[in-house]
Amino acid sequence: MLKLETEVIYMKLMNNEKHYNTLNNYYKAVYKKKVCKIALNAGFSCPNKDGTKGKNGCTYCSLSGSGDCGGNKEDSLEIQFDKIKKIMEHKWPNTYYIPYLQANTNTYAPLQKLKEIYEKIAYIDKNVVMISIATRSDSISKETLEYLGELNKRVKVQVELGLQTIWPETAKLINRGHSLASVKNMTEELKKRDIEVVLHIINGLPGETKEMMIETAKYVNKLNPRGIKIHSLTVLKNTKMGNDYVKEPFPLLSKDEYIDIVVNQLRLLNTNIIIHRLSADAKKGELIAPDWTLRKMVIMNEIDKTMRKNNFFQGDLLK
Repeated sequence: MLKLETEVIYMKLMNNEKHYNTLNNYYKAVYKKKVCKIALNAGFSCPNKDGTKGKNGCTYCSLSGSGDCGGNKEDSLEIQFDKIKKIMEHKWPNTYYIPYLQANTNTYAPLQKLKEIYEKIAYIDKNVVMISIATRSDSISKETLEYLGELNKRVKVQVELGLQTIWPETAKLINRGHSLASVKNMTEELKKRDIEVVLHIINGLPGETKEMMIETAKYVNKLNPRGIKIHSLTVLKNTKMGNDYVKEPFPLLSKDEYIDIVVNQLRLLNTNIIIHRLSADAKKGELIAPDWTLRKMVIMNEIDKTMRKNNFFQGDLLK
């Protein structure tokens, strides 16, 4: 039923306030009430850190493996979930939940361990409507893929994959450690099993021009995922990129440049792609630059204002 509903509502999500398909509007249309993601840390590692695929990880990745906003891995998943749920309940008392395995590579383990974790979070609360798994496109085995397809028939599964950029020279520079073909192939395999795919891209990576970032967004259309997360590059302490930047600063996007790029990307994205994120999160004490990324709500508001002022809409540049 939900699949049919989502196909019907895509074109109805945009309104006078939001000229693109926001995640909040999407979930409200599908589930008829507020849906909150609860970020959890299951203690996974990453093959790009332990030497299997590479060492030291992606150059921009934080020590927490991009799980800075998630739970404490020293706590059980149940305790992590309950702590964050209590905060959510105070603000939104009538809410559905999506447990979100965020930190590091959350399919990088033997299948039996994955089953134990996924089954636990899928049924951790009666109001869970989906589970979300952040991982790498090169780190989902065939047996794990088949299991995810089976699990998806019982509880909706969402998989987030890091694309970041389509440009091989940038991918090498940031030590992404997997190919563009890997992202394409895994997106297709997940979609075959009706698993919801969300792709991540980063604007402002070293050496990339506006035109290159636009091309990355246009490539996302070819893969046609259910959703996209658009991140602003944040240069963080205790990362290779951060260390390099301190020694020899490289050009970073200004706030206005970033807003202009995102607006153009939105105008080129298929109208059936849900926008999960328009900026990045970084803790103030961890951020080296750029400072404007700390004002996330300002960035989002400026994007909205630009879209409204110019009567721009998601997909209006598509031919």
